[in-house]
Amino acid sequence: MHDVVIVGCGIAGMTSAIYLARAGKKVLILERDTIGGQIASSPLVENFPGYKSISGSELSNNIYEQVENLNIDVEIEDVLKIEKGDIKKVITDDNTYECKSIILATGAKYRLLGLENEENLIGNGLHFCVACDGAFYKDKVVAVIGGGNSAIVNVNALSDICRKVYVIQNLDDLTCELSLKRQLSNKDNVEVICSSVVTRLIGDEFLEGIVIKNTEEREIKLDGMFISIGLVPQSELASNFIDLDKYNYILSDDCKTNVDGIFVAGDCRTKKYRQLTTAANDGTISAMEAIRYLDTCK
Repeated sequence: MHDVVIVGCGIAGMTSAIYLARAGKKVLILERDTIGGQIASSPLVENFPGYKSISGSELSNNIYEQVENLNIDVEIEDVLKIEKGDIKKVITDDNTYECKSIILATGAKYRLLGLENEENLIGNGLHFCVACDGAFYKDKVVAVIGGGNSAIVNVNALSDICRKVYVIQNLDDLTCELSLKRQLSNKDNVEVICSSVVTRLIGDEFLEGIVIKNTEEREIKLDGMFISIGLVPQSELASNFIDLDKYNYILSDDCKTNVDGIFVAGDCRTKKYRQLTTAANDGTISAMEAIRYLDTCK
């Protein structure tokens, strides 16, 4: 019997575990993919307090060492199902774990284009977070894929540091707010290409360019590319009994859910900003709320 099972071993999940273990709670972390989550694939992080510069994998490893030093159990297992109740069950492909409380820190995945070699190029010229990786492309040529608010916010930020920014939108116009669209009109180094889709990525080990298609194909040489076509929250485990918003994010303003004893942290919950620091913040809050819940239930 564990006090808390944490689903997800990213920044949010590991932060939760550290706080819980230091409070004397018996904790288990379950992770199906990569220790550290999305940030583990980032080649450089320069916006996390305490580090001028560090790779995402090194940052993840440093936090994971704290988890290990606290003797927190971590298992690489795929969680298939969660059963609520006073005693909750977390069912994986190998085991069934009983616990008093659960923290869902499953994160969200960036929506991909579905092209050949796409995943291999992530971190090697292909990126998602301009705040994290945009500075690497000072005076270089990049493309942003997408035409919504987040995409054009990224374009405006990149245009201030990059020599050239292409905007590739599959629809016949940008779908961002009018104020964001107006900002682009003052950008001499931004080229908007609508009604076009990316059909091929050029480069084996590092992105060198893209091929886009409207009525004809066009090849564009690039130093980097940012995909901004939305996120996919990993909330399917909770979909049958926890409230979700229309985009399938877990509804929560304070890391609590509508189910007593089940909490949420990180990118899978409704929130305005999704950054490393906000993930750590969620990890702290969810742990403190879980501790309060466990101590109240004694």
